[in-house]
Amino acid sequence: MLRPRIIPCLLMKDKGLVKTIQFKKPKYVGDPINTVRIFNEKEVDELIIMDIDATTIASGPDYKMIEHLAAECRMPLCYGGGVTRLDQVKTIIRLGVEKVAISAAAVENPGIISKIAEEVGRQSVVVVLDVKKRPCDDQYEVWTHNGKKNTGKCPIKLVKEMEKLGVGEIVINAIDHDGEMQGYDLVLSKKIREAITVPMTVLGGAGSLKDIGNLIGTFGIVGASAGSLFVFKGIYKAVLINYPCPTEKEALICANYPQFMR
Repeated sequence: MLRPRIIPCLLMKDKGLVKTIQFKKPKYVGDPINTVRIFNEKEVDELIIMDIDATTIASGPDYKMIEHLAAECRMPLCYGGGVTRLDQVKTIIRLGVEKVAISAAAVENPGIISKIAEEVGRQSVVVVLDVKKRPCDDQYEVWTHNGKKNTGKCPIKLVKEMEKLGVGEIVINAIDHDGEMQGYDLVLSKKIREAITVPMTVLGGAGSLKDIGNLIGTFGIVGASAGSLFVFKGIYKAVLINYPCPTEKEALICANYPQFMR
């Protein structure tokens, strides 16, 4: 049966891993290949890796790095960053990546979703929407290019359109919550969940396993993704790759989503 997923999200910049706060102040936290090896040992459900500069500087995907990551990764891998064309997606899939995430390209040209879904299957098509709340009226807008470009578009309308076009999964990334470790934006998540039926993954703000439990308890079958939670440890945020052990993970899911035990 389908189940909630707990998913580390790694941000890549200049071939290294970084963590940000509200998409700013990138802090180096380690080597991506070594980090993938550690997550292999911890038996994570799935892994998301985003090259946060690829779209901004129009460099395109780093195929050599993607090949190395896919070769090391023993769990389902979702890669995003600099993907704008169907041929790029096909190349990434051939390198051993299960899912390809697109962001700016999907917002600017939603028709690309259908083309990709037809070629590689909708299960491999993920759209990541970076969303920020407007301070004037608490409405949400989609931003692209690593949070530098405000599209002015409503995420609710976008996800509905993208589902019709064949997207396999939506990742909602709350910019205001990024790196803050104060909990997910459950209001935004509820709006998205009510608008679509395809799998949803929520990113931005998790600071504890309790936050993940709250997300699962609220939405049931959902992807609970986090960055800082799985790379930092303790009040001083020492860099330490971590993830709940299988027993702890199952207890967390079952405590917050009892239906999973049936």
